[in-house]
Amino acid sequence: MERHASLDALVRQQLRKWPQALPGLGGRSSGPAPTLRARPSEQQSPASPFLKIPGTDRLRTLPDGMWLQFGGTEQEPWCDVVAIEACSSFQNLLDKRSRFAPSTHSLLAICPLPWLTGPVSPEDTTSRWRLTGILSVEPTAPLTLPVRDMRVLYGLRDRHYDHFASGQIPHAHEFFCPIAALTAEKGYDAPRMRALMSRLTSANNFFDGPT
Repeated sequence: MERHASLDALVRQQLRKWPQALPGLGGRSSGPAPTLRARPSEQQSPASPFLKIPGTDRLRTLPDGMWLQFGGTEQEPWCDVVAIEACSSFQNLLDKRSRFAPSTHSLLAICPLPWLTGPVSPEDTTSRWRLTGILSVEPTAPLTLPVRDMRVLYGLRDRHYDHFASGQIPHAHEFFCPIAALTAEKGYDAPRMRALMSRLTSANNFFDGPT
């Protein structure tokens, strides 16, 4: 258990260094939509966004990494989500896959007020709400967004990754990589990771690219 916890902590430590915008976010819109890293937020942040099914108070999904792309209007906002999950065992993988399995339930992304009003990073003191593109005044309550699209990248130990890749068919929203690709320093900048992340965009489901 301690070994698994330390691996998760290492993944989150590296994910904090990943950029606010990922190549895997972006659809067929006319221009780039605002994107923010939601998890893990900076270590001093008191709260981070999470996912949940409407009407539930306790059943929350807290991905190791999560990026939100904001869209819509102030009256009808939405977000697209890319989540990253580190899986230290097959049981852990099965548990996490079940949380993102397609269902008839809608999914909500909850952005706590302290997260919205907090700075983007130690280097950028701009309040996050100003960068969402869907809020015209400083919020006084959490922001609840319906999730329009969800993509999940699972990081697996090498022996699990090789076994899974040799005989399993991922769902359309699922992507997989060795966990070493997530713990590597500046792993987000590696050519193979960038190529994988670029395939997460919904634009790849269309005959033509974004216009």
